[in-house]
Amino acid sequence: MILNLQRHWYCRSLTWLTLLLLPFSYLFRLIVFLRLFFYKHQFIKTQHFPVPIIVIGNLTVGGTGKTPIVIWLADFLKTQNWRPGIISRGFGGSKQTTPFVVKEHSDPKVVGDEAILLVRKSECPVVICADRVAAAKKLLEITDCNVILSDDGLQHYRLARDIEIAVLDGDRQLGNGFLMPAGPLRESQARLNQVDFVIQQGGSENEKYYHMQVKGNELVSLANPKTHIPVAHFKNTSVHAVAGIGNPQRFFASLREQGLQIIEHVFPDHYLYEKKDFNFPDTLPIVMTEKDKVKCESWADERFWYLPVVATIDESFKKKLLFLLSRPR
Repeated sequence: MILNLQRHWYCRSLTWLTLLLLPFSYLFRLIVFLRLFFYKHQFIKTQHFPVPIIVIGNLTVGGTGKTPIVIWLADFLKTQNWRPGIISRGFGGSKQTTPFVVKEHSDPKVVGDEAILLVRKSECPVVICADRVAAAKKLLEITDCNVILSDDGLQHYRLARDIEIAVLDGDRQLGNGFLMPAGPLRESQARLNQVDFVIQQGGSENEKYYHMQVKGNELVSLANPKTHIPVAHFKNTSVHAVAGIGNPQRFFASLREQGLQIIEHVFPDHYLYEKKDFNFPDTLPIVMTEKDKVKCESWADERFWYLPVVATIDESFKKKLLFLLSRPR
């Protein structure tokens, strides 16, 4: 359903479906306004915590690259002698209603793919729950972390936050500019003026935003994780490219840029793969994202490879982040 809507959300001109959904979009805008009003005037209370809370989120539905930023932030903060912990909703998993401590080998059907990727890559404690306040309480109960990173949750206003980071897809931007369901926006574009940072991934340079690059030049075997090869090993070779993420075209484009001849296979975001999904009529290599691979590890064979990526962000971002964290609370 989302994939079908996205074709209309990111179309350069208004489509019949966009026009049909506009009344619902205006209703959604009213709901967003009233919700913000109630929180602003404290009719609904926010929950504060004794440690700084950094929220990393976006204005649009779908992937903008939040997870690599959360991992980058965790790594950077550790170099500055902070002890970060991470909270997340646990998208794609079944354990979302009560706080759940994620382990490296947790079942992705239970905790979701992103949570497993976060705990493995960041080596930080991770707690998932749809209620971010409950997740933060649990995290502080079981760890000595002194800063909390909230993966997503920009619109989860019950959780008080010290720093807000909005992540923007530089290629797709904000689509047609309408709120859901006529467009991809969860909140008005004006919300970008209220956050502490806007980080843009990809697209053309924009001096108003900080810029992030996400690169991966090496493939890792799912069947033999110690086996690493350059992506260029498959240059001019046909491969099956599999993606169950918010913006699969970014992944496909990165493979094409490195010379691979790809056969695209798009699955819904957070899709729980089964072995039968890969019954392709050939023995070509299968290349997927690192988020996808956590759901295929138990039965993947030698055909399966994943592309780990590393984020880099402007140096000026680090300085401002540390300055904001040093402010009296």
